[in-house]
Amino acid sequence: MVKIFLFLCLSITLLSCSKTEENQDFSIGIIADCQYCDCDIKWDRYYKKAPQRLRNAVTELNKNDLDYTIHLGDFIDQSFSSFDSLVPTWNQLKSPSYHVLGNHDFEVEDSLKFKIFEKLNLKKRYYSIETNGWKFLVLDGTDLSFYGALDSLKLKETKIAFNKIEKDSLPYAKIYNGGVSNEQMQWIEKELDMAKNTNQNVGFYCHFPLLPIDNGNLWNTVQLQELIEKYKNVKVFMNGHKHEGAYNFKKGVHYLTFKGMVNTSDTTSFAAAHFYKDSIQIKGYGREISRTLNL
Repeated sequence: MVKIFLFLCLSITLLSCSKTEENQDFSIGIIADCQYCDCDIKWDRYYKKAPQRLRNAVTELNKNDLDYTIHLGDFIDQSFSSFDSLVPTWNQLKSPSYHVLGNHDFEVEDSLKFKIFEKLNLKKRYYSIETNGWKFLVLDGTDLSFYGALDSLKLKETKIAFNKIEKDSLPYAKIYNGGVSNEQMQWIEKELDMAKNTNQNVGFYCHFPLLPIDNGNLWNTVQLQELIEKYKNVKVFMNGHKHEGAYNFKKGVHYLTFKGMVNTSDTTSFAAAHFYKDSIQIKGYGREISRTLNL
């Protein structure tokens, strides 16, 4: 009887271990800069084609068993009514779905800006997603900005942050970029500490890139990089904003900018990312490059 009991305990343990190991693998869908508006072509951006491209992407992503799908900001280009041309399609995703705030998402009338969050189903402007041993921090790079700071205190902090980088003649001192507030930076550090204590890997989502340094970066890119580099469990930082895409690897962290869906006349851009114990496999569609990020 004791032998049978021990055998059952061992079997349950092995099954539990197998299940845990199995659960380390998961997949997500990623889209950047759908950026629809009923507008003429500009800067190789085919705005009117965005709704069909989103429909095609949703159809393709729905063929995958995804833990969730995320859009990395600039869901629209301008006009509050543009959301209504995209949201019904977005809601057809079979997986849970999330949004990152981008600068163009605020290109609406001031009186309508507080309604953006409801349209994007955002209960918080920045938040975390936990799945299968990973914590993903979804940042709000519009937290400090001349278009997205929606209260007087944030606007005051925005002006201080911008004046500093403008005084230093930094290339990303542009009013169409933005930054994270002191409050958000403290939240990031707290989340990183919790992830370290629970042995979770960490990924970041943001609209604005940290690397390479050029005219599109998050205003406090240097400070955020310095914070990230203190944590060995941070593995990847993913963003949009720079429609041509980019990739950098620095101190154990992959910095990946996804190409904009809205660009070019005859193709699209989106991805499925498959997470394994030792790598992230990016399956690119259209212009997006397929690649392996080793962990």
